[in-house]
Amino acid sequence: MATKLSLKLSNRAPKKPIKKLPPSVDLPHDATVEDAKVLIARQSGFTDFNRIGLFDPTTKQILKNRRALVRDEPGVVSAGELVVKDLGPQVAWRTVFVIEYFGPILFHVLILLVRPYIYRIPPFVYKSEAETPMTQVQWLLFGLFNLHFLKREYETVFVHKFSANTMPARNIVRNSAFYWLMAGLLCALDIYAPGNLSARDGLVPLDYVGLALFAVGETCNWIVHQHLASLRKPGGTEKGIPNCIGSSLVTSPNYMFEVLAWVGVILVSRSWAVVLFICTGIVYMRSWSRGKEKALRNEFGDRYKKKRYTMLPGLI
Repeated sequence: MATKLSLKLSNRAPKKPIKKLPPSVDLPHDATVEDAKVLIARQSGFTDFNRIGLFDPTTKQILKNRRALVRDEPGVVSAGELVVKDLGPQVAWRTVFVIEYFGPILFHVLILLVRPYIYRIPPFVYKSEAETPMTQVQWLLFGLFNLHFLKREYETVFVHKFSANTMPARNIVRNSAFYWLMAGLLCALDIYAPGNLSARDGLVPLDYVGLALFAVGETCNWIVHQHLASLRKPGGTEKGIPNCIGSSLVTSPNYMFEVLAWVGVILVSRSWAVVLFICTGIVYMRSWSRGKEKALRNEFGDRYKKKRYTMLPGLI
């Protein structure tokens, strides 16, 4: 019969300790990190076990893989200890992304509704043109923005699989601000302005190039997301080696095709706000793609063909 794993428990934040944290915990031999969180949460009086953060006492790193066996964590076993922290109120990752992507949709609709009034107010200088109808290109861009973020919402609900259950609720404002304020408010205000470069009727060859890039980028991004989802079982945290369109070029082809789609939007809109939005996004995606490359190398070693570029061939 397998013996239980007895571990000492200590608070990671002495100034904000978990008051009812027991001095130790006895875990089944096959207990996962999530099992340990559930048991410690119950004994500490927490209704949501996701608030419990478990840390390796040696490396001080949080135990991210909730499906990993506690007995396979060498730092924990050698020290005979788990370091515990209250991570605060949590919100599901799926909920976070739904809220993030809803912002741009909301703002692009709202700006259209208040368009006859908002461009009369400083710092805008379109008082005499504020009530002019939306142009063909502006309506086209309205469709492109909403198509992109509705696709994101669909993928969040029905396609993506998340390795972590939740994130701290306090971070949702920070995470959402990028999409709500930049892709939503800023881009909408610039694109739908009567005097903007997008305030034109009729498409020129450059517009058709932009539409083609958008279509290719969105389609390939969809294919990559479907493939990445297939690498993980429902509820699982395992990683897989991507082997789909674009993965021979970069670590994260989904980011590559995301950028390609937005380059298409830039060509159609000629908007500085869209340029600022995607350039800021590239900064974030650069960090995420490099983290993914590092994780794949650590996980699979020689089985994984290392990539020189993580998201944009020849650049990043």
